[in-house]
Amino acid sequence: MADSNEGKTFKEQFIDPVAGFGVTFRTMFRKVVTEQYPFEKLPTAPRFHGRHQLNRWPDGLEKCIGCELCAWACPADAIYVEGASNDDAAAGGSERFSPGERYGRVYQINYLRCILCGLCIEACPTRALTMTNEYELADDNRRDLIYEKSDLLAPLLPGMEQPPHPMREGFDEGDYYRGGLSAPPPAPAAPGGGH
Repeated sequence: MADSNEGKTFKEQFIDPVAGFGVTFRTMFRKVVTEQYPFEKLPTAPRFHGRHQLNRWPDGLEKCIGCELCAWACPADAIYVEGASNDDAAAGGSERFSPGERYGRVYQINYLRCILCGLCIEACPTRALTMTNEYELADDNRRDLIYEKSDLLAPLLPGMEQPPHPMREGFDEGDYYRGGLSAPPPAPAAPGGGH
């Protein structure tokens, strides 16, 4: 039986096995850094992929049009979207949740399955879905890790109106998507204000 070291060079026999421990030897004598999480939370990188958020237009309408492209793009099958049509006939268009023909009636993300890869935000045609820097998603209950639309929607900012409501007067859906809609105008001052 032939010797297994036969034909190997000095480097292959002695240097290569020791070089494999190079990272271990380089870091063995460094000072240990202990993170004090959860008492001291360090900021994440700006492009960190954390919890998802469904965004709104400046008047409060939802950006999600219920197209389900995010669900199709998800490799973990963690997103469920059920689209529905906006009802323009009801009360003069007051039953409108998004500026498009449709909106996401049901929107769920199962964080037991989500791998936070970001493919869903790449697939979204209206930038309705983005990812925040929030990373604390652990829970002791499996049911609470399935986020519903109400958990994912961005909060209403001052000047926004809770949907459903009609589109802003003088605008159509194209104005929304082209960026023609800006932040709501400031509320008019009360008459007879103090000096």
